[in-house]
Amino acid sequence: MDVFQNILSGFGIAVTPVNLILCLAGCFIGTLIGVLPGIGPAATIALLLPVTFNLPPTSAIIMLSGIFYGAMYGGSTTAILVNIPGEAAAAITCIDGYQMARQGRAGPALGIAAFGSFIAGTFGVFLLMLIAPPVAELALRFGPPEIFAIMVLGLTILSYLSSGSILKAFIIALVGLFVGMVGIDISGVFRFTFGIPDFFDGIGLVPVLMGLFGVAEVLLNLEQTLARRVFETRVRGLLPNRQDWKTSTGPILRGSIIGFFMGVIPGPSNTISSFVSYAMEKRFSRNPGKFGKGAIEGVAGPESANNSACAGNFIPVLTLGIPTSAVMAVIIGAFIIHGVTPGPLLIKNHPDIFWGTIASMYIGNFMLLILNLPLIGIWVRVLRVPYGILFPLILLFCFVGAYANNNSLAELNVMIFFGLVGYLMKKTGFEPAPLVMAYILCPFLEEAFRQSLIKSHGDFSIFIKRPISAAILAMAAGVILLNIFSGVKQRRKNLLAKIQEED
Repeated sequence: MDVFQNILSGFGIAVTPVNLILCLAGCFIGTLIGVLPGIGPAATIALLLPVTFNLPPTSAIIMLSGIFYGAMYGGSTTAILVNIPGEAAAAITCIDGYQMARQGRAGPALGIAAFGSFIAGTFGVFLLMLIAPPVAELALRFGPPEIFAIMVLGLTILSYLSSGSILKAFIIALVGLFVGMVGIDISGVFRFTFGIPDFFDGIGLVPVLMGLFGVAEVLLNLEQTLARRVFETRVRGLLPNRQDWKTSTGPILRGSIIGFFMGVIPGPSNTISSFVSYAMEKRFSRNPGKFGKGAIEGVAGPESANNSACAGNFIPVLTLGIPTSAVMAVIIGAFIIHGVTPGPLLIKNHPDIFWGTIASMYIGNFMLLILNLPLIGIWVRVLRVPYGILFPLILLFCFVGAYANNNSLAELNVMIFFGLVGYLMKKTGFEPAPLVMAYILCPFLEEAFRQSLIKSHGDFSIFIKRPISAAILAMAAGVILLNIFSGVKQRRKNLLAKIQEED
């Protein structure tokens, strides 16, 4: 009962005119940042920190939090419309969301992304309100071996992210791991930098995404000789129909649960949860062959997962003072700037900030739904632009986004290179999703692996001696065995079908 009394007092703080305006401003800015690739919520929050200096701590955190979860809403927009993920977490949405748009169903894709995000975000905040302390206690027991096991589990699902050959998925994942190793490792050794100073800090995520998803798509469409519109869609078809809801309800619920609990774990949880959700929906589907061809479940599940993960991200921050991502680290900096130390004593010493922020998330999710649905019609209009106009604008968008990230010409070259790589990959049947997933996971995987061995003095058995780590690795092994069994079964089925045809 105390929880509900506290959340009511939190709503009393969140609904004050100043906090409502700042919550709306944060949500709106976050949506714009999510729509515009290349900036990201972490950079935006860092840039806007000086704006909050004269604001009360609660108001500042409410606005900055709105930018974070607002960006998750907006990230799907360009992923669906022009095959460019506004955020890394929306990269998987490109696969089916963009195909739905090409089939004239951009409206339902954007609509289910908005509704799924609202449902999952609200569900995540509800769980944050109820079980923050026990979940945070569980996360506290996750040391380097457990984080390494989670990364391994994430890599094992790569085989489900490709609509083509499983072998090709693992090959391109190895390429992603190699790209993720470029830069200075944790011991200070330069690796694969070729003496280029811009690579000392690694290859940037933004130019890689811009190249693989944006430039490659433009190059593919340049091969089209027919004069045609990009998409055919109508404003009146924006809302998902009854069948869309029937198909998407399960993915939204599963994505909400997956996203929240993965959000507690340090690392790129928003991205990982969306990839895991996609893999799960593909596995559960009665017709997995439709994934990659415009399956609405491939939009509903991942978009729900990455928004629910936002609420999970706040658990270690608000109760332990532990950042789970770069965005959360910046938000912790905002707490400290305002003289507040996030952690176990936050609820006791600053209940207004804790409960006011949680209450504002309920309000912010509703604001985002109200904002996003009317804006869908505006974004869908972009689809009516002919290729001859749209693709030069996409290229300009990619160049500006890649350059603005670090004001580096080297990142433009990286984007062009990965654009060519992405083009060749698609021409030869390789999917970009496994490369992106492996690239994102690589630094976290390596860091957790090295820290584990340092802790155990080089004893590899640390990964199986710790119960949580051993259980997660067992799950990863189970996924691999299940995948091998499914592959053998499918080959046997194809062989029998071939023999029957010959007879």
